[in-house]
Amino acid sequence: MTERRRFFYNGALLAAVGIAIRAVGMLFNAYITRTVGAEGIGLYTIIMTVYSFAITFATSGLSLTVTRLVAADIGENSGRGVRRILFNSTIYALIFSTAAAVSLLFLSKYLGITVLSDSRTVLPLKILALSLIPIALSSLYGGYFVGVRRVANNAVAQVMGQIFKISVTVFFTIRYAPRGIDAAVIALAVSTTLTEALSFLVALVQYLIDKRRLTRERGDKQRSFYDVASMALPLAVSAYIRSALLTLEHVLIPMRLRKRGDSLSESLSAYGMLHGMALPLLILPLSPLSSFAGLLVPEFAESMAAGKDERMRRIANRALNVTLSYAVVLSVFLATFSEELGYVVYDSYGVGRYIRLLSPVIPIMYLDHVTDSVLKGIGEHVYSMWVNIIDSLLSVLLVFWLIPVMGIGGYAVVIVVMEGFNFILSATRLYKRIPFKINVFKSVLLPLLSAVLSSALCRTLFVMNGGEAKALWLIFKLIFSGAICFAAYKILRGAFRILSASKKQKGLL
Repeated sequence: MTERRRFFYNGALLAAVGIAIRAVGMLFNAYITRTVGAEGIGLYTIIMTVYSFAITFATSGLSLTVTRLVAADIGENSGRGVRRILFNSTIYALIFSTAAAVSLLFLSKYLGITVLSDSRTVLPLKILALSLIPIALSSLYGGYFVGVRRVANNAVAQVMGQIFKISVTVFFTIRYAPRGIDAAVIALAVSTTLTEALSFLVALVQYLIDKRRLTRERGDKQRSFYDVASMALPLAVSAYIRSALLTLEHVLIPMRLRKRGDSLSESLSAYGMLHGMALPLLILPLSPLSSFAGLLVPEFAESMAAGKDERMRRIANRALNVTLSYAVVLSVFLATFSEELGYVVYDSYGVGRYIRLLSPVIPIMYLDHVTDSVLKGIGEHVYSMWVNIIDSLLSVLLVFWLIPVMGIGGYAVVIVVMEGFNFILSATRLYKRIPFKINVFKSVLLPLLSAVLSSALCRTLFVMNGGEAKALWLIFKLIFSGAICFAAYKILRGAFRILSASKKQKGLL
């Protein structure tokens, strides 16, 4: 299999699995939301911000480090040093994940009562602490499989993990949600911990089977524990700072809403609606792009090691232009069907309003995601670190200032402004290293015109049901709009090519 075919095969596999998992996960989250309510989701989302920081400390930049070291070793050393990389990475993972788990266990009471200002969060934090060691080791194996381009293993682990998560969560929520919000949140924490433990076991078994492919021959360059730590720690420090700032930002949101005069229940409900419901819908279509973007890291790392500059420029151009076209179409569709999506998925008009409000930022959000992956692949992770830290710091300041004035809408403004800020800095840096080109006509104007035409046709032919929308009817309209958009894009692009050829021919005459 050629490099190009292997890249697209792996990307398509991850994309298909990612879309299926995200779609099922979205429907599952909608079920959970209706079971525990907006306030329960808001409370659990607040807990997850602290938990996310603990995960950041437990993994400490490990997955990306393993991917880059393994890919570089394959390019420079024919993969003869991979076993040593994984051995030292395992030691690194156990040190940091154990420290994170013990810290969260002992600090859960202080964090729950003093930082989160809600005693209902203490026990869930203790339960979630038990999942940190499995998460770190799963992260290691995930980075390894991406580095060796055997992503089917990751796909299997994700599918099995999602099946187990849904089964366990439904069991516990049905059993304990009727007892109140605090019992429901504890059930969600137990389900998350059990799921992470199973995902680790699946990844471990897959690695033990796969490692027979690794040669035992000693390579010319053997990576030591210092090599792993020296690459992972700068990533880790940046992740610590950014995760701490993100945690502070999300803790501040309900606090500043209460400062504005909202009750605790209203604050958690508004926060859960925007961050726990609307944003996941916006991020759901990122799944196929995210799969290919993750594969860009080893591709660029290996190309950098081999000095293939032209190949990197060609891949960057293709990745960014395809991403922009895809995101522009999605932005129009999400804005058009926002009200129906809010009702179908969450039975909420308010969620649809936030989807429509945030839809214009999708092209920037998606481009920034791909740009960051390319920067990591070419060794610019330290620069990305500082950009993300500045982004998070400014977000905290804006949340503190805007939310008491604008309410939860102020947080939406923060998302829009900071996504643009982050992308400008990242794209500028990438352009200095790899001078990419954005085709505005083909990647912006044609997709935008095609999406607007198809959406307008859909609105003309079909009734936009709003609160009476049915799931199957909405899916049909989305498929219809997508097909018309694709056809319109092909027709407009073909017409443009004919027009351009005609002008060139007249010029020659």
